[in-house]
Amino acid sequence: MLNDAKVRAAKPQQKPYKLTDSHRLYLLVTPHGSKLWKWNYAYDGKQKTMSFGVHPIVSLRDARTKRDKARALLEAGKDPA
Repeated sequence: MLNDAKVRAAKPQQKPYKLTDSHRLYLLVTPHGSKLWKWNYAYDGKQKTMSFGVHPIVSLRDARTKRDKARALLEAGKDPA
């Protein structure tokens, strides 16, 4: 599971990479240094990805809150996207 220190310490590499959190939330770190919050989920038998914003504008806490709201919609049978 991620914490704020791990998120801040993430440095760009030659290829994009993911730092995973819980419930399929992850931080995508690009070679240019961007840090993007994303969440994978399945709806109607298809794999989908939602974007929650850019770190540090969207904090780890905010990304988890957005993920939890999206999961609630998914559990209610609605596509959160």
